[in-house]
Amino acid sequence: MIRILLLVLVLSPFTGISQKRYFSEKSLITFFSEGIVEDITAVNTKVTSILDLANGEVAYLLSPKDFQFKKKLMQVHFNEKYMESEKFPRSTFKGKIVGLNAALSESQNVRAVGKLTIHGVTRDIDVPGTLHVQGNNVSLKSKFMVKLADYDIKIPQIVWQNIAQQVEVTVDFLYRPVTN
Repeated sequence: MIRILLLVLVLSPFTGISQKRYFSEKSLITFFSEGIVEDITAVNTKVTSILDLANGEVAYLLSPKDFQFKKKLMQVHFNEKYMESEKFPRSTFKGKIVGLNAALSESQNVRAVGKLTIHGVTRDIDVPGTLHVQGNNVSLKSKFMVKLADYDIKIPQIVWQNIAQQVEVTVDFLYRPVTN
């Protein structure tokens, strides 16, 4: 419930409920870091997102603590040493889908343009994606790179070979219509 209320606050500029609004409470974001010693993958299935096909506005909200790793120690280090999840408990994106034609019922190449906030740092991004509208089903997918230094995420010298300076982020959202 708190997650939904926070998303409403993030999305306050969205106007009115329309038939073109879609919501996803259990979307998926993963990241992959290729390292010399070992690769690191984490999955977050508790991402909340909203999409308005009428104007292309999109936003999502997640907690870094919800990323799950194969090794528990990686998860602890991720939250305590890199993301400082107690200090920065939320990551968000707020922007627009560019190149969207809501009337099409096929996959279409689009771009998400907006502000991504990670680790307390907000930066403008423009990333490619694919949007598919079919009846009441809408999916949005994207894959892009995030440079850790751009978000003031520091890698200790002792483990610099284990962690890449940039990570590949994959977004896979499946939306359902918002009903009144």
